[in-house]
Amino acid sequence: MDEASALTLYSNMLQEVADSNAETKSVEYHYKRSFGGFVAKLTEEEANRMAKHDRVVAVFPNGKKQLHTTRSWDFIGFPLQVERTAAESDIIIGVIDTGIWPESDSFNDKGYGPPPSKWKGTCQTKNFTCNNKVVGAKYYKADGIFSDDDPKSVRDVIGHGTHTASTAAGNQVSAASMLGLARGTARGGAINARIAVYKVCWFDGCSDADILAAFDDAIADGVDIISLSIGGFSVENYFRNGISIGAFHAVRNGVLTVNSAGNSGSTPSSLSNFSPWSITVAASTIDRKFVTKVELGTNISYEGTSINTFDLKGKLYPIIYGGDAPNKGVDGAESRFCFVDSLVQKLVQGKIVLCEGRSRAAGTLAAGAVGALVQGQDYRDTPTNFPLPGSYLALQDGLTVYSYINSTRDPTATIFKSDEIKDTLAPFVASFSSRGPNIVTPEILKPDLVAPGVAILASWSPASPPSSTDGDNRTLNFNIISGTSMACPHVSGAAAYVKSFHPTWSPAAIRSALMTTAKQLSPKADLQAEFAYGAGQIDPSNAVYPGLVYDAGEIDYVRFLCGQGYSSNTLKLITGDNSSCSKTNYGSARDLNYASFALPVPPSNSKVSGSFNRTVTNVGSATSTYRATVAAPEGIKVEVNPCVLSFTSLNQKQTFVLTIEGTLNEALVSASLAWDDGKFHVRSPIVVFRTP
Repeated sequence: MDEASALTLYSNMLQEVADSNAETKSVEYHYKRSFGGFVAKLTEEEANRMAKHDRVVAVFPNGKKQLHTTRSWDFIGFPLQVERTAAESDIIIGVIDTGIWPESDSFNDKGYGPPPSKWKGTCQTKNFTCNNKVVGAKYYKADGIFSDDDPKSVRDVIGHGTHTASTAAGNQVSAASMLGLARGTARGGAINARIAVYKVCWFDGCSDADILAAFDDAIADGVDIISLSIGGFSVENYFRNGISIGAFHAVRNGVLTVNSAGNSGSTPSSLSNFSPWSITVAASTIDRKFVTKVELGTNISYEGTSINTFDLKGKLYPIIYGGDAPNKGVDGAESRFCFVDSLVQKLVQGKIVLCEGRSRAAGTLAAGAVGALVQGQDYRDTPTNFPLPGSYLALQDGLTVYSYINSTRDPTATIFKSDEIKDTLAPFVASFSSRGPNIVTPEILKPDLVAPGVAILASWSPASPPSSTDGDNRTLNFNIISGTSMACPHVSGAAAYVKSFHPTWSPAAIRSALMTTAKQLSPKADLQAEFAYGAGQIDPSNAVYPGLVYDAGEIDYVRFLCGQGYSSNTLKLITGDNSSCSKTNYGSARDLNYASFALPVPPSNSKVSGSFNRTVTNVGSATSTYRATVAAPEGIKVEVNPCVLSFTSLNQKQTFVLTIEGTLNEALVSASLAWDDGKFHVRSPIVVFRTP
């Protein structure tokens, strides 16, 4: 639907609403763009009436989504000297985020020729310049409200977009570090790929309308991969979610969307993004850990975690408990968390403050403290970036420090600069990383993959404080941060790398290649198993040669949606064509050609029974014979029919049925299917679980 037609339809619908409700208030038209979507001021009654219109897919609040905020590529087995193709420079990754800092060395275009001819995008040059690396840039703000701190420009003043873009496709930059920490060569995954920037996130969040408009433009501009480290609260409808709608439109046009899983872990079913037509990425650790030593006046030391670039040089400072220094209008129950304006300056100035909870202790900096210790027991695998000397202590260590403060008249302490040590337990899924199962379609296993997302060094905007805290005056070109936001661009870069070898592969084929070649993680390391890490940790080098792929296209997703109860009218509005549902094209969720298998079991039933229809396409050797190998726990029987697949040519397809029977004695059990021809090993995870 073009904009003129969409506006006419919109105006007619508003008139229908007004005619049917004489008391309705006037409606102000704000914005039109993307899939006939609009932002308007509507009462709840007006929205409900409009949602019933036969040409409306859904009416939902124009909500705000949130950002999901060198060693990593080497750690996953993807060295700088990996095999690459000349076609990598023809791949364009569209980064929908907070913009980009174009002067960063990660985005220098030295040695690059002009963009590929498929590129149709433009560059909004206000306070910004594109080049042959950053080939396009646009910003979106549906409400038209800008601020001096976040001006009308694609320029990134938050840092998040610069970090994700450089992780996906940044150039190699030698001697990179965060003030000496994590020193080495920083680089992206697809280092020769181009970047197109779509700024939708500002200090007040990321608007659904802006996200949809960015998707629309990215697809029309000619990007190959869309990287989106953004999410919000999940909803039980794929088409009441702007990111899901945009990703569906992208896959129809052959563009793969890679999403972050969300940072609401480790609660079950806490995923922000889980549409079957995109890749959902969880976050894992790498074998580098940052520890920060704290020493008391008694010479007793404790090892905390943080990203601490400050050095007190061993000097001892007075230490006070935040709960003993409440500011006017608050009490100790609040000041103990060290929020801004919660501490009285005259008591904490020049001292180290012991705080509680899980915060950056921003109030300590504002009140003039010289350092902060935070005690707690959550997210100790994720080092905090404090705006002043700081360390996060285990709960018991924090209690000991608290006892020391109360046991002597003049308690003192010091905080040392962070040290880097080897984490021999890596990789494991970060505690903050959101978990499955998929709340809309439990039979579709989500997340799909896991990638490095803890303490990742990448380029940063010097306009943004590295701790994201007012008063932090450090100006950095590189920063170390954590989140599924950091994991997502690792997969975006890996997907672009695979695409450079196989330019004609569909988004589903690329996702399948990444999933079936992923390195398996142990369910013993995470009790939520595949709901924490999906198929496993990405292995981009092997993903180029997967042997077999589970392919799918628009028709497969339409059949899936028909089976999920979506109407023909809804599908036509989303697809823009004559897609419709009939008894002949209803598809079970278990029959969507996905590279994983998930079988939910009702909570009142322990009996397991279900089957999955799948089709694999031969992309390995022209002539090959694959044999199925199944691994399953006691009580669960998995059969594959046929168990041998023979191929006589490339791109030949073969179908099989996987059947699961047995008894479920636990909340979740893991199994797997692997197809092997002696050269290629094609593994898919299987999860049998009891629904909540």
